[in-house]
Amino acid sequence: MKKHLLTTCLLGGLLSQSVPRAQATDANSDTAQKTKTPAAAANTTKPEELPEVLVEGRAEDLLGVATTASQGAIGSVDLKDLPLLRRGELLETVPGMVVTQHSGDGKANQYFLRGFNLDHGTDFSFSVVGVPVNLPTHAHGQGYSDLNFLIPELIETIGYKKGPFYSEVGDFSGAGAAQISLVHSLPQAILNVQGGMYNYGRVLYANSSKFGAGTLLYAAEYNHYDGPWTNAEKSNRYNFFVRYHQESGDDKLNITASAYKAPGWHSTDQVPQRAIDQGLISRFGAIDPTDGGRTSRYQLSLDWTRKEDFGTTKLNLYGFYYDMQLFSNFTYFLADPVNGDQFNQVDRRFVTGGDITQTLDQTWWGKKVQNTFGLQVRNDYIADSGLNNTANQQVLSVLVRDRVEEFSTGLFINNQIQWSKWFKTILGVRGDLYSVNVNSIEQGNSGSKTAAIFSPKLSLVFGPWNKTEFYANIGSGFHSNDARGTTISFDSANIPQSRVPLLVRSKGAEVGVRTSVVEGLVSTVSLYYLHLDSELTFDGDSGDTTANGPSRRYGVEFANFYKPTSWLTLNADLALTNSRYTSPTQTATGTQGYYIANSIPIVLSAGATVELPSGIFGGLRVRYFGSQPIIEDNTVRQPASTIVDAKVGYRHKNWEFSLDALNLLNSHSPDIAYYYPSRLKGEPASGINGTVIHPAEPFEIRAGFTLHF
Repeated sequence: MKKHLLTTCLLGGLLSQSVPRAQATDANSDTAQKTKTPAAAANTTKPEELPEVLVEGRAEDLLGVATTASQGAIGSVDLKDLPLLRRGELLETVPGMVVTQHSGDGKANQYFLRGFNLDHGTDFSFSVVGVPVNLPTHAHGQGYSDLNFLIPELIETIGYKKGPFYSEVGDFSGAGAAQISLVHSLPQAILNVQGGMYNYGRVLYANSSKFGAGTLLYAAEYNHYDGPWTNAEKSNRYNFFVRYHQESGDDKLNITASAYKAPGWHSTDQVPQRAIDQGLISRFGAIDPTDGGRTSRYQLSLDWTRKEDFGTTKLNLYGFYYDMQLFSNFTYFLADPVNGDQFNQVDRRFVTGGDITQTLDQTWWGKKVQNTFGLQVRNDYIADSGLNNTANQQVLSVLVRDRVEEFSTGLFINNQIQWSKWFKTILGVRGDLYSVNVNSIEQGNSGSKTAAIFSPKLSLVFGPWNKTEFYANIGSGFHSNDARGTTISFDSANIPQSRVPLLVRSKGAEVGVRTSVVEGLVSTVSLYYLHLDSELTFDGDSGDTTANGPSRRYGVEFANFYKPTSWLTLNADLALTNSRYTSPTQTATGTQGYYIANSIPIVLSAGATVELPSGIFGGLRVRYFGSQPIIEDNTVRQPASTIVDAKVGYRHKNWEFSLDALNLLNSHSPDIAYYYPSRLKGEPASGINGTVIHPAEPFEIRAGFTLHF
């Protein structure tokens, strides 16, 4: 009888280095595959075929597969009945992660994890079908990660790993990584139509069919939303997706193409709390109604896998074009009391890259061994990276105009040895080389920079005993800094600037336990420590990230996933974090402090999904995050927030109907709050230090109808 688990495999999959002797297989996955391994005896030359391994998400305990307690996978069955305000909230299924927004929905979300305000992705690596999402040297923030091109119905798994303990993950790896894999076929065509309050509308069509020797999957989606804002978003988003999948003997091939376009939206950025308190604007009002943006991403990728008796080879190639125009005003009338402080950030780039890995299943000294060798290459040609002063989205002056080329390559080796039935080691080493060239309109800011970094990793796994496994992990990772900051001499106001290092090291350690001793319940506990050589934080004046001093974090995470019956699934996750700078950091008011702004000390999330034999189904999500400092001396804090979302519906044969109730309790908490100086008309020329917020969206109802045919 074969045991079935679902996991990602190889380097391209997030669980790749953790699969000890068998890679995953799944008839509906882009990364899974069947693998044969050698027999354990040293003198045996013919390998034996291990059972197929198929993992379906958080319901699986991953015993014998995972290398840390903070590693896991969320499958499509875990996602399908979740109520979601925005698709980025799919990542809130990762225990401890919070996803919010401080601007319009056409923009990347704001992410929080393990005491990081990750901004739009500065210390967390995202990838989809093996293609990186994070954008280095982005006009709006280092590591900018816009996931709006995802179509939720096409997600196969979200694999996640936390901490710098995985040799296949390079840049932006301090807090961890998530890789999203997509299906390559559908059992039936899908037609989904949704509508709701605030002019929300969505239409999706997706289908797959035989095409030559393989399968062709295709989908098209349109989404419109005005939101509760006084200044309606008028957001329109278009998604198109095509994937060709073919299997021939030991080979698997996927060719994936996608196109995403958000041709324009109005955004209500964070606004001063004092303006709401004084009645100058409503809670959903805007100071500058001309803020907004437009963006697009066109992507093509190929991944090929060959499985042979001695191991597996995987090749991944990709290229995409990306552009963004963003208009923001965070300080209102502080710099320019006449025209206002709106600025325009421009990013237009061509990205190419790929990776190749070879995984060898071997026997050393009678012990089962798996060695993985990988090479990763990426080049970002940023044809236009700019910052302009604007008013009503019209350019007043050009502040920054750069052309940047950023090349990176990483080589890693991973060795896993099963020393006994209850003990294995995973030793990884990684080397990365980065080279950047900045061509600026200000010659004093032009230049080149090259840097390299070496990142060792070690994991020890003990067990399992009585369905319980223990882990000890230590490792080093890094994030890159904005290339422009490595060559800069002075800013747009001719103020001299200090240059930042191109690569910044992070060092971490973790101990944890995973158990499924209670039938149907998978629980993990992890205690972690992380030191970062330089903290990237949001700068309200520029709308970008700024490199600050070193920081350290430690905390504990307790994650639980329970399926007591076939129709009920429960989960509850708690994350506690202590985050501090290691030396005093100056605040916006001129004082000093050790606290890291927007570092959330407590995150509690819980959920339940029900799918009854009668056809009734539903889901409930609760997210609580505790009060957090928004200034480094801890004198001002954002209050705690609780958001509850619910879904209820009915399925009958080939159709289903559902209702989503979002922010069910109509919480008035802010999605996010910052503290910095800004100025409204009539206020002192020096501005006022104060809290600026982006409110959580109010209670709203959305209805959906889905037809399968």
